[in-house]
Amino acid sequence: MTCQVDAVFFADCAARSFFDQVANKWSVMILTVLIEKPTRFNEFRRRLEGITHKALTQALRRLERNGLIARKVLATSPVAVEYSITELGRTLQAPLGAAYSWAINHLDDIQQAQVTYDSEKQGR
Repeated sequence: MTCQVDAVFFADCAARSFFDQVANKWSVMILTVLIEKPTRFNEFRRRLEGITHKALTQALRRLERNGLIARKVLATSPVAVEYSITELGRTLQAPLGAAYSWAINHLDDIQQAQVTYDSEKQGR
């Protein structure tokens, strides 16, 4: 009997690489902010509660490397950097919006499942 494995689970699969690089909480939040307007680094820090300087820097670099955001150095004093979403990045607006809507619509269900799970685990 042979075992079929979906290609998405192979280490070199492009979809897996996408999930590793882009589909994490900070990247999703950054893209959501950029859908509204171009944003500077410190504004991200203010809007994304809990993100560290290092985590923000790494996420911005990953998104830029994958073509989802663009980085522009502004000729101001002091020099500033502004990030904007690319056309490729905008194509994620619908699927990310759907995931966000799903989470909001099912928040009570998720919380109830967590309470049930936690109470069952405590009873063991």
